[in-house]
Amino acid sequence: MPRSVNHVASRAKRKRILKLTRGYFGARKNVWTVAKNTWEKGLTYAYRDRKNKKRSFRALWIQRINAAARMEGMSYSQLMGALHKAGVEINRKVLADLAMNHQEAFKAIVAKVK
Repeated sequence: MPRSVNHVASRAKRKRILKLTRGYFGARKNVWTVAKNTWEKGLTYAYRDRKNKKRSFRALWIQRINAAARMEGMSYSQLMGALHKAGVEINRKVLADLAMNHQEAFKAIVAKVK
């Protein structure tokens, strides 16, 4: 008995991945094996960079807080130490936003912990 192959399903699977790789450069968009490899590699990059995004944002917040703290005559580490000692529970994301967009509120927080 001849082997039965589900061409409809395999073609649909290929079509789906080729549709996802539209806009890629050269053979990455239309050659099945190259497109599949590129798409799979893209998924691993996406997974990795979802983790790295958190790291990058934390570093950005720390830089912003440090710059604003130095304008008030403190370093970042001194400010964070003083915040913890004073029992002020505010995260770096909010603190960086205050430093950038609401300088008066940031100054008030620094004055409270000095």
